[in-house]
Amino acid sequence: MSADKTSAASVIEALTREVADFPEPGIRFKDLTPVLADAHGLAVVTDALAEIAARAELVAGVDARGFLVGAAVALKLGIGVLAVRKGGKLPPPVHSETYTLEYGTATLEVPADGIELAGRNVVIVDDVLATGGTLAATKRLLTAAGANVTGAAVVLELTALGGRDLLGPLPVSSLYTV
Repeated sequence: MSADKTSAASVIEALTREVADFPEPGIRFKDLTPVLADAHGLAVVTDALAEIAARAELVAGVDARGFLVGAAVALKLGIGVLAVRKGGKLPPPVHSETYTLEYGTATLEVPADGIELAGRNVVIVDDVLATGGTLAATKRLLTAAGANVTGAAVVLELTALGGRDLLGPLPVSSLYTV
């Protein structure tokens, strides 16, 4: 682990708020809001994620906290950011990908016009990797739109949920794992 990742992990660990029994009994929710609201925490996370995404031509931030960290990383790298939105939030035409959740389905979308994705090296950035469904759907969405998805980077990975396994050969980097 690089010094930046070690530093990021310790900052994330120190600032993450744990909430018992949310969103349901038995769950210990990891709230990254205090990490992102802290100037030093945001800077450390941004620097570490930017190091991971250094060769990207575009950062894809996943709705909604991925927008925050994705935009910060893109700004640090001097490249653009693409907001990967929840279904129904963008005007047509869109590229979309529907995927299965524990209780139902969800859809992710990106614009089909105005942003050329074909052949661009894109890194997906999000706050948490849990079951992997959202990141896997984002990869499929961007790949179908012609992008070359080179990796994914997350602030926090919940390893017990096995989300990394769903992402196959995609390189995934986590700043902090629990």
